[in-house]
Amino acid sequence: MSELKRTSNEEPLKDIVDRLLKAYGLESKMKEIEVINAWPELMGPAVAHRTVELKIRNKVLILKLDSSVMREELMNGKSIIIHRVNEYAGFPIISDIWFG
Repeated sequence: MSELKRTSNEEPLKDIVDRLLKAYGLESKMKEIEVINAWPELMGPAVAHRTVELKIRNKVLILKLDSSVMREELMNGKSIIIHRVNEYAGFPIISDIWFG
């Protein structure tokens, strides 16, 4: 039985997938999904519990909440949220927030 050996032209699957995502322009879309899934971690359970809808379209975070008080609080901290989301993503994924 022969042993399988790694050759120098082999690379980790993660690197290949990352290159494919980048080549097909899906890298930022995957980051958007990661940010949406990390929303409770980014903003805490109270905000996550009040969030009804969350999506990113054309670098705008569209956020719908079921609490007008919470919406007002988050509107005042809009720049902090943008910074936190972009820092998590590793690049400027959003430039504005729209509260619905």
